[in-house]
Amino acid sequence: MEDAQLPSGLLEICVLVGPPVDDIRAIDKVAQKGIRSLQVVEPEITSVFVPPFVSKEETQGSSAVQSPYQRVARRRSFRKKKERPKAESFTGNNVDPRETTTEDISVPKDVDLIGLPQLCFPGGMQVTLEPKEEHFHFLIFTDVLGNRTYGVVAQFSRSFQDALGLSNGQAYWDSSTSSTRTYEAYVPFAICVISRYPYYNSLKDCLSCLLPQLKSSRNVILDDRIKEFAAKLSLIPCPPPGPLHLVFSMKPLQIVFPSREDLESPIIDLDLHLPFLCFSPKQVLQIMVCILTEQKIVFFSSDFALLTLLAECFMVFLHPIKWQHTFVPILSHHMLDFIMAPTSFLMGCHLDHYKEVCQVDHQEGEDLILIDIDNGTISFSGNDMDCEDCDVPDMPVVAAETFICNMENLQLHYDLEQSHRSTTSDIGEQRLRRRLWQQNLNTEIREIALQLIVDIFRDVKAHLNYEHRVFNSREFLKSRSPGDQAFYKEVLDTYMFNSFLKARLSKKMDDYTRMELSTSSDIDGRSALFIENPRRRGTEKLNRFRPEHMFSKKLVISMPNLQTIKMADVPAGPLSLRRPQQENGYNVTGKAVHTFRLPEAAFPLSARCVQTYYTEFTNYLSKEISALPPENSTLLARYYYLRGLVGLMQGKLLGALSDFQKLYKTDLRIFPMELVRKVILSLPVAERQKADSRPELKRLIGQVLDKEREVPRTDDHVKKFELPRTHLHLDDFVRRIQESGIVKDTDTIHRLFDSLTVGFQKQIDPNIFKDFYNCWKETEAEAEEVNLPSVVAENLDQNEFVYKLSSSVKTNLGVGKIAMTQKRLFLLIEGRPSYEEIAVFRNIEDVKISTSAFLLLRIQTLRIKVSTRKDVFEANLKSECELWQLMIKEMWAGRKMADSHKDPQYVQEALTNVLLMNAVVGALQTAKSIYAASKLSYFDKMRNEVSTIPMTTAETLKHRINPCAGETVSQAIDVLLYTPGQLDASLGDDWPKLWCALGEGKVVVFNASTWSIQQHCLKVGNAKLRCMVGVEQSQVWIGSSDSMIYIINTHSMSCNKQLNNHQGELVDIVMDSSDGQKRFAYSCSADGKVIVWDVGTLKIQYKFQLQYPDVTSMKMYNDLLLYSTKDSVLVTNKKREYCLNLEITENLRKISSAFYSIHLFPEKSQLWVSCKNGNEICVFDMRDFSRPPHKILLQDCNVITCMLKVKQQIWVGSKGISQGKSKGKIYVIDAEKKTVEKELVGHIDIVRSLCSAEDRYVLSGSGEQDGKVAIWKVE
Repeated sequence: MEDAQLPSGLLEICVLVGPPVDDIRAIDKVAQKGIRSLQVVEPEITSVFVPPFVSKEETQGSSAVQSPYQRVARRRSFRKKKERPKAESFTGNNVDPRETTTEDISVPKDVDLIGLPQLCFPGGMQVTLEPKEEHFHFLIFTDVLGNRTYGVVAQFSRSFQDALGLSNGQAYWDSSTSSTRTYEAYVPFAICVISRYPYYNSLKDCLSCLLPQLKSSRNVILDDRIKEFAAKLSLIPCPPPGPLHLVFSMKPLQIVFPSREDLESPIIDLDLHLPFLCFSPKQVLQIMVCILTEQKIVFFSSDFALLTLLAECFMVFLHPIKWQHTFVPILSHHMLDFIMAPTSFLMGCHLDHYKEVCQVDHQEGEDLILIDIDNGTISFSGNDMDCEDCDVPDMPVVAAETFICNMENLQLHYDLEQSHRSTTSDIGEQRLRRRLWQQNLNTEIREIALQLIVDIFRDVKAHLNYEHRVFNSREFLKSRSPGDQAFYKEVLDTYMFNSFLKARLSKKMDDYTRMELSTSSDIDGRSALFIENPRRRGTEKLNRFRPEHMFSKKLVISMPNLQTIKMADVPAGPLSLRRPQQENGYNVTGKAVHTFRLPEAAFPLSARCVQTYYTEFTNYLSKEISALPPENSTLLARYYYLRGLVGLMQGKLLGALSDFQKLYKTDLRIFPMELVRKVILSLPVAERQKADSRPELKRLIGQVLDKEREVPRTDDHVKKFELPRTHLHLDDFVRRIQESGIVKDTDTIHRLFDSLTVGFQKQIDPNIFKDFYNCWKETEAEAEEVNLPSVVAENLDQNEFVYKLSSSVKTNLGVGKIAMTQKRLFLLIEGRPSYEEIAVFRNIEDVKISTSAFLLLRIQTLRIKVSTRKDVFEANLKSECELWQLMIKEMWAGRKMADSHKDPQYVQEALTNVLLMNAVVGALQTAKSIYAASKLSYFDKMRNEVSTIPMTTAETLKHRINPCAGETVSQAIDVLLYTPGQLDASLGDDWPKLWCALGEGKVVVFNASTWSIQQHCLKVGNAKLRCMVGVEQSQVWIGSSDSMIYIINTHSMSCNKQLNNHQGELVDIVMDSSDGQKRFAYSCSADGKVIVWDVGTLKIQYKFQLQYPDVTSMKMYNDLLLYSTKDSVLVTNKKREYCLNLEITENLRKISSAFYSIHLFPEKSQLWVSCKNGNEICVFDMRDFSRPPHKILLQDCNVITCMLKVKQQIWVGSKGISQGKSKGKIYVIDAEKKTVEKELVGHIDIVRSLCSAEDRYVLSGSGEQDGKVAIWKVE
């Protein structure tokens, strides 16, 4: 059993630093002789206080429960000097009454106390004639692994008499000194509180409460006061991430310890507007550029406190990008040689050392960036050059302008903000006002800074290949404007950016990703479709060759619009319905923040009092938990988390595990996986047996230990795209093409491989690959440089771009260049800005090559016949003729197939093929290059091979969408769910959504009003998803094959809750709203276990076990539950008080060996049952199950997979034969006549899922060979 370690409280260690007593005595003796000199002394550690302050033995004596789970931190020894009086008597004054010994003190392993005294007095320690005012500054310590601890230092003065009267906590009288003292001087001391958490303001307030106690009486036993103070801090836990702040009474102040917003966000307990009081917004941007480009940076100030605070502010501004190098915000005068370090660093020192640092001789090109906080200047070392004239690049222009504009609109001065407020005499009220103002300001500054980072790096994702973890830096740089290139060239080579890329490639959902999604016009369908954004248009122009930009979004506008709520229907009102003030909290920029007051710890050094403190802590938490409604699961989770921590401190391990287990149902994001694992491994045998006897704890233990045994995470390295240097076989070629970002689809790459290897062995020469890649990029660059006259641009759609230009040719419309977009061909006539349309692809009737005589030559001419004009277009394309014929025919065929199959993605795929053809011809430049390019004519060949779509299908099919867009291979659509939209004033617009469950726990979410992808990949586990159901308009419950129910918040689009009470894979979840006050959800697993959940509380109302295995589906009818099993259909009431078994009949056995699915038609009291591997539907009369079922034969059907009731119809998804080929088929059955009305063939693979969109449309999901969703109109 391994030693477990509790998460530390706020305190890691508390240290008292002061002058050596021998030095004080020596100075005092000299002073008594009339020689008064203020000497500088070297500080040393005089006392160290390390938790726990209540020993294990004391705890055992005061508590009946002994916890095997103690806070046994990793320790190492620190040897401290200690003086003690000699035991024997002495008579002479020349004999030192003390002897110096050493004491070994156990301190946390990652806390180094060797250099701490100099950091507590970075400007040196000096004896003074007058007491100095208390002074605070802040320290940051970084270990070799990059982990940081934080120190808050309070300096205060004590007189010689008090200092000499104190030695290691013992009063001391020196008979060698006179009893009358004519000389009074003061020596400084410092208390340093070290924590793992950056609570600068809160710990400063705590120390401010302690200092008056240390000065209130002479000869006070200093160690006892400090030890009691440290013991109190050790009892304060770090608040869990989220909207709960902790309040602790440190008389006379109430100290607030704010929580971080989420696990990835930093703790903010400092004033983020401080840099803007010292520098202009433009200078702040210059400093951020210096940090992003990893310069050698030194901050200067006459106030040591500002050095750390400003450095930390800049770290927050750059979040989630993290500084990866040396970070020492305060250097003592003994540590100035640190600035000779050869690598990047960020350091700070006193302004007195400015000239000394300026004279540091660095290698050429490695000058220091000198930032003078007091004077607000930024310059280089070695000269007086201002930063504006140095080699540090400027921030990207657009991002910088937005940042400066936003910052200039902020009110940074508290007095101006509060000038209209009344004055209060209550110090608590004053501090609350200031804290609320500061937290609101901090939030606004963080959002502005985060928006800056998003604006700088937003387009990075367009050049990432997630499958192979490749970043195409060269192409990204080409997409930047010339004025911004210097900035990006430096930033892209930094360690910070590399770490940022790792997070992007891992699809990390952090603050950056959330803001990127919320501010992206691609996500917001309204602005993307109906608002012209010049900056957005420029971005799309640069990225037009990426697949997502290869078809006009006007194609999407014509899709069926399922949005039923109009903006005009929404009553006017405030954007937030929350009350400004809450009983136990407050609002920070629209976000409700709650506070929890910790109990007072009167005697923190008493084991009994500590146990009382924990008992009261638990009682307070339990009271809050019982008072909260279950809907407030976010706050409940924080209380459970805290109660679990306190339970561990009390030794109540099973109770603590039970509280942590409740996080699955309240907020899984804050579940302390590593802590729970350590607790489980440290459980004594008896406790482990008790845990195994409790089902919920047994499941928790199993899940945590299974996580530990999971396959280790794959390598998270980042590769930069490079051209190959050796011959490529097929697999290597596929990987390289996908890494390049040209195309991802594996089948297309295979065809490209065949075309590039025509006449060669089946491997790609690296020179051919290089030529192909360069041709592709040259075509892309040429297209991006096309500057269309306004008279031409106004004839094109908003998102229509030129992808290919011919050379100047003679045509029957004049001399000019033929331009190809994704929609049409037109002629750019030389010499004048005019637009001559040649053809819209869908109107083309014929494309062929003919020859015409010119003198003695026969010139090839391309002829294009269109239905909208009588004359035939002719162009003398010469050597380009055959290539343009191939390209136009491919686009024509792709457009025709897109129209007939109602799938606009075909246009995108055809355009990709056309551009590949062009690059192949340019790379090969042989007689066989046209033949090679013809191997990429996929749609032109498909048009001749694919049979026509049946008339019924063409009339019913509205559109097709592709949830697998961007994936290398298509995947099966296992489950579909449509959730209607609403407009909630407090939550913003909530559009209707289509949820598509793919393999391995992936969920893709479409905005069903625009059919744009809203959430590309929402991950819920790693297993196949079996069922989805919408709950109360704010949740989606997803049942998985891993026996879990994942609960998705439809507003945040995150999975914060899980239900883990099933043992087998989920097969169905149904909702019950028959109780007017409560809603219940019934979940059923394949092993026959049925659980009834209270939707509001997520508590189990009751559960029961069916005696039949292999359940495949469950449905609800009035008060009955119906289940399909392998051999029968079971009918029970909601509490399984009785059970009816409908066994499979002999006639059905001849067709199939097992039932597969059931569906209800309540209005007609019908139960529809399908058989696996059969072609019959059996319809039972639910009023009399003894009657034989009515059978409906599905012609040419092989497998039935799903059924759906829509209006007076039953839609059946299946796989069958159509036109001699096996395809996905949908049978539409009239429920009244029990006859098949339609046979729909819209998928090339089996139909796996069906769902209804408000009974106006039916959506069908297909198997992995197709991987698309078809949208059908319901009549």
